[in-house]
Amino acid sequence: MIQTSAAINPGNSGGALVNFQGEVIGIPTLAATDPQLGSGAAPGIGFAIPSNIVRNIATQLINQGTVTNSNRGGLGVGVGTTTSGGLLVTQVQRGGPAAAAGINTGDVITAVNGTTTTNATTLADVLAGLKPGQHVGVAATHPDRTSQTVQVVLGQYPG
Repeated sequence: MIQTSAAINPGNSGGALVNFQGEVIGIPTLAATDPQLGSGAAPGIGFAIPSNIVRNIATQLINQGTVTNSNRGGLGVGVGTTTSGGLLVTQVQRGGPAAAAGINTGDVITAVNGTTTTNATTLADVLAGLKPGQHVGVAATHPDRTSQTVQVVLGQYPG
């Protein structure tokens, strides 16, 4: 993401984010929220999707009708939050990266690539910065309370 001070309004981004040479560098997408304003838009803090990512995704949509390569790493799990910290693995993709590393339904993922994962947003943020094929450590606690860190070769995050 690119942080910008451009005004971003729901339903009307105002157009492309351009540099001084008139080159498109991003597409404004998201305005930050301010809890002190009742979760309203935080003035002057917005985010844009970089143009190289937009171009890549648009090309895939035009050519295949779907995103076939998100360029983002995926674990191949469904997760839910817990009250004790970590993310409960509620689903494991058969033959996926987590399954191949020995992560099972009922395990609790506590960290990925050294980052503590207390909620799904944190997990998504960590994975967004990783690439398919990358080897990462995933710390998990099993239902019998034993813990281990396994090496996972990330797959393709579905797009």
